Formats: sequence, C-alpha cells, structure tokens
Amino acid sequence: MRAPSSTSISALQTPGVPGWAIPRAPVEDPTEAAYMAGAALNCLDNLVRADLPWAGAWRQRVALNAATSAARLLGHREDSAALRDAWHLRPAGADPGPAGNVLAAWRRLASRSPMIDVDGLRSLTNLLGLAWTPAIEALPEAVEAAASSGVPAPLAAAAAARAVGAVTSGAEALAWWIADLTLARRMRWPIPVPVLATQIHAPALRGRSGGTRHRTGGERGGVTMCLAAAAGAAEACRFAGEIATRAARLDAVAPKLRAKGAGEAIALLLEDDAVSGTLTTSSLSRWASRRLFERLEALEAIRELSGRSTFRLYGL
Repeated sequence: MRAPSSTSISALQTPGVPGWAIPRAPVEDPTEAAYMAGAALNCLDNLVRADLPWAGAWRQRVALNAATSAARLLGHREDSAALRDAWHLRPAGADPGPAGNVLAAWRRLASRSPMIDVDGLRSLTNLLGLAWTPAIEALPEAVEAAASSGVPAPLAAAAAARAVGAVTSGAEALAWWIADLTLARRMRWPIPVPVLATQIHAPALRGRSGGTRHRTGGERGGVTMCLAAAAGAAEACRFAGEIATRAARLDAVAPKLRAKGAGEAIALLLEDDAVSGTLTTSSLSRWASRRLFERLEALEAIRELSGRSTFRLYGL
C-alpha cells in the first residue's frame, strides 16, 4: 500500500475558534450560548468538509476524549491512556473490557455514517453496559425527527438527548452518544466528530457556583448542548492543528523511508488515533515496524503515546 498523496495533506490551514466563542465559565443567556456555538461549529464544519487525509486519526482522537468523559460518567476509573491500551493492546478479537467497550462505542460513532437502527441500538446499549428495554426501539424515529426539525444543530441534539431520557432512565451516556450522532446528522457530516461528549464534565456545563453539572434532559438542555458544541468544537480544532503539523511532517519525510511496507504504516497512522509499535503486515515484520516507528519519532513526524519502553503505541 502506498502512502496517501501529498496534494491536500497540508493544503488547508486548520481554523481556530475565536477566543470569544469558547465558553470558559457558565453562560446563562441562551442567545449568547447559541452565538458561541454557531461560530465554533462553523470552524469545525470547514474542517469536516475539507476531508483531509488525516481526518480519520483526528476523529478517533476526539472519540478517545469523548469516551474518556463517558467512562467517567459511567463510574469507570480508566483515563484516556488506559482506554487506548485496552483497545489497541488487546489480542485480536478479544473483549477490551467494560471501559474498553465504552471506547468501542465512540470509535464506532466516529467511523460510520450518522445513522442508527434498532439492531445498532442493541449493540450500543450492550457496549455501554445498559439494560435493553423495548421503549428504546423508538429512538431512531426520535433522532430522525430531531435531525429534520429545522432547529439549530445543538438544539436538535438536545431534543434527541431528551428523547433518550423519556424512554429509559439512567442512560445519560447513551444520551450524549445520541446527541453527537444527531448533531452530525443536522450538520450533514458524512461521519460524526463526537465533540459534545468531550465536554460532559467541563466547568462551563455547571452552575455559576461550580456546583451541579447540567444534565442533557434538564430544562437547560439547549444551553448545555450549545456550550458543549462551542467548547468541544474549539478543542477538536486545536487537535486538528496539532495533527496537521505532524501529518505534514510525516508527508515530508515519507520519501526518505526505505522500509518496504512504510506506505501501509503511514496510511494506518493517518486513519487511527494510535498504531501498535509491533504492527505486522505482509510487508512489515515486528522488528521492521519498530525500526520504522522509532525513525519516524526521531524525525518528529509521530509521537510515542504510551510513555513505556515496551508495548509502545504511536500516533500523530
């Protein structure tokens, strides 16, 4: 497999969300929250529609952060590094464990078109450790109604999240997942960038006194989703800037690589948050992969993500 063409790998200067559109404290005024969300989502939308070669790695990096927030919501202790390990270091086909399954749910969201049916919901509730109830079968229709309602995208996401609370209790993680899917549907993105769930525990989503976190189904659900969209889009754009810099460097050094399977490894790095340092392919042995990744790290084209001397993981 050859490395992707360089024609657009660094052609777009990644947009940054203006500082005034990033909520750093609770916002009470719904109009102000909506204004911030609109500005931030416009920047994010420009990135999504650019369809850059490193978009896969970017979406999965955002999904990891969303899953980390959701795992904390569900009572799991694993941080982002532990979730990454649970997924990427498991034997092929093995269950990554309860927290790893939370990451699987958000990885799925960030790699497919924003559609959901009853079978998909059954699988999703299983990943999130939630009990299935027949009432959940109504959610695809609720998502469709919210996405086609004509209201601004964050408010459509809030409506879909409220629908989750209406059919099942104790499923806030599912509500955030559905909200991100609905946001993508309303924005007409081909694949979701799950920015809302990254902000579940953000200070801006709490009351002015820093107390109770606003819930997706509460009376301030619309404001909550607007603030989550603004803060989450800003964070995603920042990630994009970091990844774009390393992707451009990776593209620049690719012609210097002599490993036979280097192109395949580069393609994987552009598609995912992390790649195992012991990757094996038809063209790369574990030893060759290790040498390749160590060289790319020395050339500052990728990062080692685990901080370990063994069982290493690499990514943009």
